[in-house]
Amino acid sequence: MADMVLTFHPRSGPPREEIRRLEAVSRFHDSVETGYPMVLMSYPTVLEVTPGSPAALAGFQIGESFVSVNGVCPSDVIEYQQLIDESDLLIESERNGVAQRYEIEKRAGAPLGIRLDASIFDRVQTCDNHCEFCFIYQLPPGMRKSLYLKDDDYRLSFLYGNFTTLTRFTELDLSRVVEERLGPLYVSIHTTDPTVRTGMLRNPRGATSLRWLRALLDNGTVVHGQIVLCPTVNSGDVLERTLAEIVGRYAGLESVGIVPLGISKYNTEPGLVPHTKETARLDLEIISAWQEIALQRHGRRLFFASDELYLLAEVEIPVSDAYEEYAQHENGIGMVRAFYDELERIEHGTRGAKPLVTGEWRSIPAAPALGYRAERSGHDRPRDSGDGDVVVLTGRYGSAALQPVVDRLQDIAGRTIRLLEVDNRFFAGNVGVAGLMVGEDLVRTLESDEGPAGVYLIPDVAVVGDMFLDNVSVESVARVAKAPVRIVETTVVGLLEGAAA
Repeated sequence: MADMVLTFHPRSGPPREEIRRLEAVSRFHDSVETGYPMVLMSYPTVLEVTPGSPAALAGFQIGESFVSVNGVCPSDVIEYQQLIDESDLLIESERNGVAQRYEIEKRAGAPLGIRLDASIFDRVQTCDNHCEFCFIYQLPPGMRKSLYLKDDDYRLSFLYGNFTTLTRFTELDLSRVVEERLGPLYVSIHTTDPTVRTGMLRNPRGATSLRWLRALLDNGTVVHGQIVLCPTVNSGDVLERTLAEIVGRYAGLESVGIVPLGISKYNTEPGLVPHTKETARLDLEIISAWQEIALQRHGRRLFFASDELYLLAEVEIPVSDAYEEYAQHENGIGMVRAFYDELERIEHGTRGAKPLVTGEWRSIPAAPALGYRAERSGHDRPRDSGDGDVVVLTGRYGSAALQPVVDRLQDIAGRTIRLLEVDNRFFAGNVGVAGLMVGEDLVRTLESDEGPAGVYLIPDVAVVGDMFLDNVSVESVARVAKAPVRIVETTVVGLLEGAAA
């Protein structure tokens, strides 16, 4: 992890600090000096040292194991950041089995200048729930090992927005969150009915773990909630009761995102059924009614349904004001409306003019500057992307969201834009979001595309680094394409830049 800009409230009391010092001393000396390791945690490795930084001037090198700061062995990057914010540092590390010590003086709060390979140094708190709707259970074998990790760690909730059920949360965790003012946190609620929640999580602690949510809110922690909506399980009347109790008991939540159940062809739970257009509409009616109640009682809507629910129900996407602060945009809530609003702003400012490519918005660097091009013989020069259609590859829901505005996008781009819907056979089921498109489905779609193409655009949400979820590389997908392939931001400007490049 790189040095992070975080604001913390100092921990109170010496006991925990003293324990940290004792742990650091025992681990450092046992593992480095005696040769008999006392494995209590994995020390993070230095991945990068910023030239000219305090760490570089002190002699830090890439590959060292970071052990302690001022005698304290940090358990995670949050504690690490607190420790290195001090001005006078005594840092202990290990390089090729040899102990290293660095005395560093710097301005308090100034970056140390190293990037570590992990954010959790002791052990990620794994999830001991067995949720029937968990998508990890619906993954095929053979994918990246990290995709199968089920975490339920409040620290990852704070750092990355991961949702936690709080079934493994403790008094010590609460104390740390409150003392260090860690927030926002993201909590999986699903339902407030103890019996239904226990059944959904398949964990008896599911009946009581929302007491921690109450405690977090009582102590001023910023918390966002989520409900994964499963028809016949926590929808309908159960959803109605859940929203009512949230308005009455948990109204301090910043937002509650409501997303539909995802089912892949690997699902083994016969009781899980996807939404239909009718059930999606019924649940949206309940959500809309409680949005109005929350707005009247608390001055804000509190509940926000995912774009997927509106597209499933085939109803109009709400106006921008209905999303308030777009608090769960990255959870697929309000993305379509944000795209439409961005398009309208561009139309008012640039209609008829060539789109500007600015530094603020750019395609992600998964592709070379000229894009990946299909393999051709030496005498067959690749066609420039100025010829042929701009072909946007997207999932079922992306296609439904873009179709109403294709003509407007074409007017701005000055080129024909064609939507090429990718049928997700890899996951199948009701999976239709662009972020779960995989390489093998894209290859099949590109190979069968008979329309004119000057450039193919793939949204960046489907790519991690230069790989799709099925471990197929962007370059491998591009080899079968008859035109350049570009990975672009899932914004209007990202699409237009990809079309213009």
